Amino acid sequence: MRLRIITYNIHKCIGGLDRRYDPSRIVATVAHYRPDIVLLQEVDFLVARSNHDRQCDLLADGLGLRHRVYFGNVQVRGGGEYGNAILSRFPIVDARNIDLTVAPKKRRGALHAKVRVRLPSGHVRTLHIYDLHLGLSGIERKIQIRRFLDSHPFATLDARAPIILGGDFNDVWGTLGRKLFAPAGFRGTATVAATFPAYAPMRALDAVYVRGGIRLLNVERSALKLARSASDHLPLIAEVELRRDP
Repeated sequence: MRLRIITYNIHKCIGGLDRRYDPSRIVATVAHYRPDIVLLQEVDFLVARSNHDRQCDLLADGLGLRHRVYFGNVQVRGGGEYGNAILSRFPIVDARNIDLTVAPKKRRGALHAKVRVRLPSGHVRTLHIYDLHLGLSGIERKIQIRRFLDSHPFATLDARAPIILGGDFNDVWGTLGRKLFAPAGFRGTATVAATFPAYAPMRALDAVYVRGGIRLLNVERSALKLARSASDHLPLIAEVELRRDP
């Protein structure tokens, strides 16, 4: 069964160039690709700059995705917070946040969701989704990735369990997949797509990897004109194939 996955740092729905708050641009950009599962980073919750919106619900409702989970990582001065969110066409049966904060740096996390996907055959598979937002320094990212790899339940999952790992890795040189994720069994694409800054992308900060009983067929960045103004990152769109058997 083929699934379409999007990972997108939405920058609180504030445009990277015009600094204008406009959630409709994010909704329109994501809706264009008709995704099954969406991994979002920098999602505001009750923050003044974003009209005190609950952005996870606002965006999920706008996209018609019934199932969603959100966890705030960073407290905002004046009230509210922002963090990661996962939106899904399929039921989310469990979710938890993995604290990846390396003091005294900004708080970071990995949001884990267990999604139950019914295949055309009638079989139901559990798909593990991990939505990460890593730090800005190389040493910080290495510590965070080791912490993620040692976390529960990831460290005890069967090697055949289908896993999707995506997010904003702040991977300035596009090398984290080869150096750190590949040894843990993750597979990515042969080349990486630059996603930042959205108006003239030069850095491959965002990525999607898979492990276990799932194939990564293709990953590409959005070429929509609207996406260049909706956020300071471009979204990545991944096509995957979920296998029937573990």
